[in-house]
Amino acid sequence: MRPKTQALLSIVVPLYNEEANVALLTRKIHESLEGYQYQIVYVDDFSTDKTRQIVQEMKDKRVHLLALKKNYGQSLALAAGLDYAEGEYIITMDGDLQNDPSDIPQMLDHALSGEYDVVTGIRQKRKDSLVKKIPSKIANFLVRRVTKLDIKDNGCALKVFTRDIAKDLNLYGEMHRFITLLAFLEGARIKQVPVKHHARHGGVSKYGLERVFKVVADMMLLLFIRKYFQRPIHLFGILGVFLILLGLLINAYLLVVKLGFGEDIGSRPLLIFGMMFILGGIQLFTIGIVMELLIRTYYESQSKRPYRIKNISIGGQSA
Repeated sequence: MRPKTQALLSIVVPLYNEEANVALLTRKIHESLEGYQYQIVYVDDFSTDKTRQIVQEMKDKRVHLLALKKNYGQSLALAAGLDYAEGEYIITMDGDLQNDPSDIPQMLDHALSGEYDVVTGIRQKRKDSLVKKIPSKIANFLVRRVTKLDIKDNGCALKVFTRDIAKDLNLYGEMHRFITLLAFLEGARIKQVPVKHHARHGGVSKYGLERVFKVVADMMLLLFIRKYFQRPIHLFGILGVFLILLGLLINAYLLVVKLGFGEDIGSRPLLIFGMMFILGGIQLFTIGIVMELLIRTYYESQSKRPYRIKNISIGGQSA
């Protein structure tokens, strides 16, 4: 039996060229959430088709449209929606109708129980091409191998968050693909539930194999920030000391060769390598730490957000 709740729900959906899907998606959300209090937060990531116009013409008071000033990508579009959302529970999903809004009530049941902070979907009988499935399987495998989080489907966009967890997420790059991992690293209790998955209703997929490299790079950055940011010397220091010692050993060997055997070492490539290792070790103590501190200081300590909203409309009217 569905738990009764008067809590406001926020459904956050990034949109980019989804003119063929957004009207039907809105209708399906309304049908699935009848009896709930909710707002739909569409974040238009500078679509080049009629997506923004279609949303505004709905004149639906429950539909909020955030129009970004340029195309920032899905992670920052999602970040904008999460920041704007007013609900006690925040639901994320894609705008291509591959996620089914009818799965939201059963996921919400688990969140309302108070036992979980995040409820994430596991796509059943996934209706995607190999171009999307293979990178997804690789990413899921890597996450399980390098973290303690056993999530079967990190790529499922359909998720339910408690407000406090959602508001603490910092998304950039391709981090939306690891949003469950981000929540886990913040201490969230996570529940996985099977959900339906459909073939894309209309429009063109924006996913390609080139994103595999971006995803892997972002995952490594995420793991570094979360694991080593409070103690970067444990990573940079060990590597730096190793390179410095290697460089010193090489130079000590060359010094013995020069003084003990009188051989010329000025033209030996080994001398250059020895100096490069020493300089590289020193740089590991400085450049990496300084750059990470600068990035985080810029975005977090000044409360800056890496996106800009052009305007906000509610029910087709400018807010």
